[in-house]
Amino acid sequence: MAEFVHLHTHSHYSLLDGLGKIEHLITRAKKLEMSALALTDHGAMYGIIEFYQKAKAEDIKPILGVETYLAPRKLTDKTAKLDTYPSHLVLLAKDNQGYQNLIQLVTIAHLQGYYYKPRIDKETLKKYSHGLIGLSACLQGEVTRLAAAGNLEKTKKVIKEYQEIFGPENFYLELQKHKEFAQQEKANQNLIKIAQEIGAPLVATNDIHYVDESDKEVHEVLLAVQTGKNIDDEQRLTLKQFNLSMLSEEQMRQNFKDVPEALENTAKIAERCNVELELGKVIMPTFELPKGENPKSYLEKKVYVGSEKIYGKEDEQTKQEAKNRLQYELEVIEKTGFADYFLIVADFVNFAKEHGIGVGPGRGSAAGSIVSYCLNITDVDPLKYGLLFERFLNPDRIAPPDIDMDFADDRRGEVIDYISKKYGQDHIAQIITFGTMASRGSVRDAGRALGMSYGDVDKIAKLIPFGMTLEQSLESVNELFDIYSNDARVKKLINIAQKLEGVVHHASTHAAGIVLSKEPLIKYTPLQYGVRGENEIITQYSMYDIEAVGLVKMDLLGLANLTIIKHALDSIAKNKKINIALKNLPFDDEKTYQLLSAGETTGVFQLESDGMKRYLKQLKPNKFSDIVAMTALYRPGPIQFIPDFIAGHQGKKIPTYIHPKLEPILKETYGIVVYQEQILQIARDIAGFSLGEADILRKAIGKKQKKLLMKMEKKFIDGAIANNVVKKIAEKIFQFIEPFASYGFNKSHAVCYAFIAYQTAYLKAHFPSEFMAALLVNEQNDLEKLAIAIAECEAVGIKVLPPDINHSFANFDIVKGGKDIRFGLAAIKNVGRPVAEAIAAEREKNGLYKSLEEFVLRATKTVINKKSLESLAKAGALDNFAERNLILANVEAILKIAGGQGDAESQLGLFEKKAVGAKKLELTPVEPALKKQRLAWERAFLGVYLSEHPLKDFKEIIAQKATQISHLFSHMSGQKITVGGVVVEVMKIATKSGEPMAFAQIEDESGKIEAIVFPKVLQQNESLWRVDKIVLVEGEMQSKEGKLKILVRKAIDLEDLNGENYSPSSPKKKILQINLPSHADKKLMLKIKEVLNLYPGETPVFLYIYKNGDKLIATKTKVEPSSDIIASLEEVLGENCAKIKEVV
Repeated sequence: MAEFVHLHTHSHYSLLDGLGKIEHLITRAKKLEMSALALTDHGAMYGIIEFYQKAKAEDIKPILGVETYLAPRKLTDKTAKLDTYPSHLVLLAKDNQGYQNLIQLVTIAHLQGYYYKPRIDKETLKKYSHGLIGLSACLQGEVTRLAAAGNLEKTKKVIKEYQEIFGPENFYLELQKHKEFAQQEKANQNLIKIAQEIGAPLVATNDIHYVDESDKEVHEVLLAVQTGKNIDDEQRLTLKQFNLSMLSEEQMRQNFKDVPEALENTAKIAERCNVELELGKVIMPTFELPKGENPKSYLEKKVYVGSEKIYGKEDEQTKQEAKNRLQYELEVIEKTGFADYFLIVADFVNFAKEHGIGVGPGRGSAAGSIVSYCLNITDVDPLKYGLLFERFLNPDRIAPPDIDMDFADDRRGEVIDYISKKYGQDHIAQIITFGTMASRGSVRDAGRALGMSYGDVDKIAKLIPFGMTLEQSLESVNELFDIYSNDARVKKLINIAQKLEGVVHHASTHAAGIVLSKEPLIKYTPLQYGVRGENEIITQYSMYDIEAVGLVKMDLLGLANLTIIKHALDSIAKNKKINIALKNLPFDDEKTYQLLSAGETTGVFQLESDGMKRYLKQLKPNKFSDIVAMTALYRPGPIQFIPDFIAGHQGKKIPTYIHPKLEPILKETYGIVVYQEQILQIARDIAGFSLGEADILRKAIGKKQKKLLMKMEKKFIDGAIANNVVKKIAEKIFQFIEPFASYGFNKSHAVCYAFIAYQTAYLKAHFPSEFMAALLVNEQNDLEKLAIAIAECEAVGIKVLPPDINHSFANFDIVKGGKDIRFGLAAIKNVGRPVAEAIAAEREKNGLYKSLEEFVLRATKTVINKKSLESLAKAGALDNFAERNLILANVEAILKIAGGQGDAESQLGLFEKKAVGAKKLELTPVEPALKKQRLAWERAFLGVYLSEHPLKDFKEIIAQKATQISHLFSHMSGQKITVGGVVVEVMKIATKSGEPMAFAQIEDESGKIEAIVFPKVLQQNESLWRVDKIVLVEGEMQSKEGKLKILVRKAIDLEDLNGENYSPSSPKKKILQINLPSHADKKLMLKIKEVLNLYPGETPVFLYIYKNGDKLIATKTKVEPSSDIIASLEEVLGENCAKIKEVV
């Protein structure tokens, strides 16, 4: 053991206060040849398990601790000023009992004592002090603060209190050396004096907040980020007078040469701290069993009952196959001890199904288990779809099973509540997750803290590609590297941002993960409240640390598509009197495949992106396995094989196989390895691997584990040779599967998601109104998605009618006896669901509202207030009673009739019975609202232009002079374009020189684009850049990460347009230009021709040839220009091979 150990260390889990990452702290300690290190983050134990594992891996003794907050009075006292400022106290665990007490104290601090900070009190500390060592902490510590103030008697008294709590030998007076800070020096002198008088031990620390001294400036920026201040603000929180880095033993000896015992005590404390955590052992929760049953017997009973229901009427061969598979799986489950787990999952899944909560057909590898299928956990028959159990639970490498489930997102909470009540609230929690500073975010945060202008920082941030680190961005983005190299301010910004990159910024709740434990969770992990406050308890250990501790994690995901399906089924039952059982849907439905083949998949799960629509139109799927394959292939990596898959499906490409044994495995995917399960089958059939061994091979390839991969490759080739496969062929097969294994998709998951895709497609094909109404309800809080859904309604011949208090319900609903959909009242801004439901309920109970007067008389003031009445009027929901402007001008008089002014806080009341003998409503006449104003209100309160689009009167001129926004594509970057549309958003900022510029969103009937208006253009007509202005804009097209922008060069008000004030460029026509490579041959030209034939239209195609000079050659072919044709050509010729140009 070294003679000095750092016992007061903050990592980046001291949120926005500590800078050092765990691995960097340990690397530094290793470099300094320190044999132990403590972790003492502020008020939480977030990093403890990561620290323990990584320190052990480097042969550094981990000392587990926390710097807790101590309430001035009781932890339950929460009075402003009196209880606002807690003191600090460092706690270190001596042994496992001390570790357990740390967990207790930290949990109590968060769940009971939280007031600005998570706090404990001395009474609680005394209760859980066994196994702990206390250090008096920094100047924020009670003892150190009193010592700095010179109140020695009070200091001694408080020290005695702590000695009584911990025991005299377990409480140390902490010294820190910060020469520039007089208070710290005074505290040190007085603590040394008191220690000599009363015999209290001293300890030296450096209160580490960052790794190296050179990190001080970055740490100051981090503190400025925490407080939202500029680093130059003299009033901000700062620690710049301290050196809070990890000092070497020599530096610490120099600092404390007068008190060597304070250094020696650090090593003595380290020797006394011996926490040993048992990690990696699965702690399985237990299922409450009926009398006389054990987990094995009860699981078997449930499984065989389910099996009889499913396979009882099948042929003998299928029955036997199912029986064999069940026996095998049950043996593995018994061997691994996971019977309770299956029973627990089956219980809450079946609770959900029995209570009408939408449950997905399965998720992930769990669908490969016939036990899961027979327990009604999944709806997918693994025998029918060739799914493998070993991909889920590997008998050759035992790890906890991972059954993830999807539930309708509007009722997921009910499932968690059920589990909580069944197993006890102290046995279940959701899981914490940590948001870290990504490359762009760290640049923006650092830029704000450094006082740089928004425009300058935004420019730098936007040069960083999504998903790339700053280091990678500097290497791959020349423009960024040039600015970094030539601008000192930018260099400083990026250097600081690189240090902040990956630092934890905040804690939040994992979207799906829950943990369930055998004993109360507090035995294994500290707890705290989540982002929803007291309604949500979460672990302080992340999901990786939870797994390391041995707790079993389950993912219960909320899936909106299941909610859409449930609403659609309810609507079909209500309107069509048809009850659809999803399990009984035919998987050969012609109408469904016609919809998919036409690419009409907006709203269809997993199949609604533009790229997927394009591939579906080319593929023309006609069987369920086609949908399964597309869900697996349409993702980075395997997407490159989609054209081959399509060619195979259409018979244009005949697959070849390296060995005959590969054909039965790869036949369904036309010779392409699409699924991970195919890798397992190849390893089994070619090399004689067990499926468990084959899954280890798959993981070795996927995770690029070189040593294991070399070992597995030899075993594969040796096994293949033993299986009568020639060595050369065996090597070729291994080389063939290796790239596919890196991104092959889990077939079990693909089948499950293809189920939901097919179900949504079936409902849309057969019940379009009910399906689209359900989709609109789901999208109503996202205005952009809502607009897309409404446009899709129009595309399939369904009108979305404006809201009307006499016909609308709270949700979007189908007009009785028709196919059109009425806008839902709850989707109107500022109305809200309670008010919308109350309006509809009163109408259904007592009949239609006959007039505006009757409407307000039947509503109490607690339902209709000024805000909601104005919103209903502006949205057009009261149009049948009075003109919108007339209602708005008379709101006060209307509310008086209703019984007085309403207020926004009382929207939750209910309707009273009809008012009797009420006053007559008289409205003061006003000018009606102009059409432009009405449409602006619609967009503001409905999110869309519903009655008509403001561009209706300008369609002809826009068609003549501009390009539709939906016809702009990323390959047109750098071209001059003209667009016409409505200004729907404007943000004005000042440039570095103080001049105003603007960012605006321009929308036409087909889409939206960002317009960047620089100062010179803005000054020409600043009044033009206001919301609801209708403009024609010329400029240069730009594309960054697929996002389109126009750099505005010229703009005019379309409403003022005449021949005098606008001179358009010469008329232009579009062409498709294909850039031919120099190696183009006849075979390549035929491939290009095949692509062009898929997109017939009126735009001429030109071939650009660079060979002994540029040549642009016209062809006789004409096409329909779109992003689809460009993408198809790029698959044949590579990126930037084609573009749609405008030529004179």
